[in-house]
Amino acid sequence: MARHNLSTVVRFEFLRTLKKKSFWATTLIVPIVMGIVLGLVGFSGESTSKSVSAQQNAALSFQYLDESGLISEQLGKDSGGTLATERQGGIDAVRAGSSEAFIYIPADPARSAIEVYGEDRGMFESGIYSAVATKMLGTAVKERIGSQELTAMAAGRFSFSETMFKDGEVSGGFFAMIPPMLFLGLFYLVILFLGNQILNSTVEEKENRVTEMLLTTMNASTLIVGKILAILATGVVQMLTVAAPAVLAFMLLRGTAGIPDISLTALVPEPSAMIIGALLLAGGFILFAAALVAIGSVMPTAKDANGLFGAIVITMFVPLYAVPLIMSAPDSLVVQVFTYFPFSAPVTAMLRNGLGSLGGMEAAIVISELFVLGAVVIAVAVKLFRHGSIQYSSKVPVLAALIRRG
Repeated sequence: MARHNLSTVVRFEFLRTLKKKSFWATTLIVPIVMGIVLGLVGFSGESTSKSVSAQQNAALSFQYLDESGLISEQLGKDSGGTLATERQGGIDAVRAGSSEAFIYIPADPARSAIEVYGEDRGMFESGIYSAVATKMLGTAVKERIGSQELTAMAAGRFSFSETMFKDGEVSGGFFAMIPPMLFLGLFYLVILFLGNQILNSTVEEKENRVTEMLLTTMNASTLIVGKILAILATGVVQMLTVAAPAVLAFMLLRGTAGIPDISLTALVPEPSAMIIGALLLAGGFILFAAALVAIGSVMPTAKDANGLFGAIVITMFVPLYAVPLIMSAPDSLVVQVFTYFPFSAPVTAMLRNGLGSLGGMEAAIVISELFVLGAVVIAVAVKLFRHGSIQYSSKVPVLAALIRRG
């Protein structure tokens, strides 16, 4: 009978959530916004590139004075320039409107600023003068060096092929950190999107005055565990709904729309890191879900319960302020406290797992802590719900409910 009741609760809560328009609205908004942002970034990058290219290749009639000797007479002519006799005369010609622009190149352009004067064409179009000067000087440097390869090297344009080793084996380096870090993103996604639903899952029955009827057909532990399992299943649906479009977009658009062209082989993570990440995600979700259910069992209304949701969210974001310390000094006291304190442990441990600084023993301790404390908090939530099921007008006295028998 208990198993039948548990499956009934899980199925009912799961289907009830999936039927809510608000659930799909909040879930689908993430891939939609991501798609819009990527599209805008790609369009903006392409437009900027075209704008810079257009400015550099624009036909411009200008005067210039080169005291460095870099610009040959032919190069200046090909660029649309006319050699000026003096600096002040070139500036006055622009001011009077008889010349579109004047470019003054000092004797040592590497140390002194190149002066550009021109007619104001607005914030964006006025960049044409500096763009033409940059192209002209770049061409002059290439002619002086006499080699495109040396010019590229002088500009610091190098390509590297890096191979890193960890424990005698080739390490995936930076890209291998990305897959384990995805568990952290999924954790934030599920808690932030489903947090209020978890919090209100036990309050709704109290507000609707159906708690007594529910507890006549099943015990409180079956109801609470069933709700948590249903929310966990809902979270999986939400993760897949968000992750599938993101993976598909990466596969189809990598190298375009601002998405880096990363080889899929570079994203192959260490199996141990993925297993640890998955367990940290599951343990952290159970602990946070149980805590939210316990809070909901204490509060008389959803309005009262929502007030405490912010406190739970804060504990999730506090470790992010210590990211520089987590990266540089994972053995420091602050990082260790964040690693083992229950409500900061999931985020801190998942960060360290992705960065490769979470040892096997540390991971085992944190995972065990999350699952054990999660079970303890579930037991507490069950007792609080049982004693607060008919207390509609005020908060349940937590200490009195926990020490009371039955």
